[in-house]
Amino acid sequence: MGRTLYEKIWAAHEVACGPGGRSLLYVDRHLIHDGSFHAFEALSHAGRKLRRPDLCLATPDHYVPTRDRLNIPDPQVRGKMESLLANASAGGIRHFSMDDARQGIVHVVGPEQGFTQPGVTLVCGDSHTSTHGAFGAIAFGIGASEVAQVLATQTLWARRAKTLRINVSGTLAPGIASKDLILAIIARIGAAGGAGHALEYAGSAIRALSMEARLTICNMSIEAGARCGMIAPDDTTYAYLAGRPFAPAGADWDRALSRWRELPTDADARFDREVDLEAGAIAPMVTWGTSPEDALAVSALVPEGKPDALKYMGLEPGQRLEGLAMDRVFIGSCTNSRLEDLRVVAAVVKGRKAVIPSMVVPGSGLVKKAAEAEGLDKVFREAGLEWLEPGCSMCVGMNGDLVDAGKRCASTSNRNFEGRQGKGARTHLMSPAMAAAAAVTGCITDVRKLLAP
Repeated sequence: MGRTLYEKIWAAHEVACGPGGRSLLYVDRHLIHDGSFHAFEALSHAGRKLRRPDLCLATPDHYVPTRDRLNIPDPQVRGKMESLLANASAGGIRHFSMDDARQGIVHVVGPEQGFTQPGVTLVCGDSHTSTHGAFGAIAFGIGASEVAQVLATQTLWARRAKTLRINVSGTLAPGIASKDLILAIIARIGAAGGAGHALEYAGSAIRALSMEARLTICNMSIEAGARCGMIAPDDTTYAYLAGRPFAPAGADWDRALSRWRELPTDADARFDREVDLEAGAIAPMVTWGTSPEDALAVSALVPEGKPDALKYMGLEPGQRLEGLAMDRVFIGSCTNSRLEDLRVVAAVVKGRKAVIPSMVVPGSGLVKKAAEAEGLDKVFREAGLEWLEPGCSMCVGMNGDLVDAGKRCASTSNRNFEGRQGKGARTHLMSPAMAAAAAVTGCITDVRKLLAP
């Protein structure tokens, strides 16, 4: 019997089998951010050294300010920046500091540097590490003690997941983005629908996506309860990687390409479960509750059920989503802060004016530089949107980038949990295009009504 993409990579990295069905996996890539200080402290206390610092890449993202980066008044926040720099320097780890144009959100930086590659195992002390599965990798988030284990041994104990293939056939309609697609998938299978599974996204609609769109899909796999999300590498993957700083070059590139082409799931492989969706049936999606599974088409009505979520969100069953007033807009996060996302936002707001406070936070310094080279920053500013520095920002409610209690935020981030963007904040997840539409109309608006025919 053939093997799935997940099974092939797992088998190639399984060092030993242990009790309880767990395996010791070799880790190829390790991303580190400013929240990883606990792991370095644990290593220091144990007197352990880093096993393979050359396989690590560090950059601050969670705590970095998006405004005045040279003057951080909070000593605890400043201390986290300094701690990451000191730990990386002492251990010989590549580090992109705040004055480095390559600094940014780890899940944006890893792919754009070519650090993320097909067939690797990749970990990070952040749940949205599933993002990197878009390259055909096993990528997942780990806890602080596991970060320390990987730093010391370059291995990790893990349990092999079941496999779930999500087949998306057909073509996404104009105005429909990968964010709409993944919200539709999560709404279909539920926030626990992928629990215990590795998701593989397949089908003609997935193959038609750009790498940046694929990253959005895999990013939110964790919101379906999955351990990781994956998309088989193909020519789109290879074209994206070619020439990037950490990608193989010359004869090494040819050898890598030969290996990568063997990774896709075999035709006769079997999955533990399969789910089918039709891309053409997907509309712009918006969340109404306090879980990403609480997502509906923009034209839908708020459903009954989940009274606690309805109370927190200040909504009533039967209420229309379209036309619901927003108080502010956040465009950013590891889900939707790449150049492709920013181009879509600019296309919507160009020639229009934001009527509510709206902020755009690029995913990295290189994204910011590229956007400015195209003049996107001028479009944002002319439309009244705030153009900030790269970081996690309002996605996790850091450094004053908060939504006030009881206020609604149209957000391109990945989680709408209670208090995620501030105590009492009400988050409505949507695509960059939909968030841009909310910025210029002040309410949830079907962006297709604003797009040129």
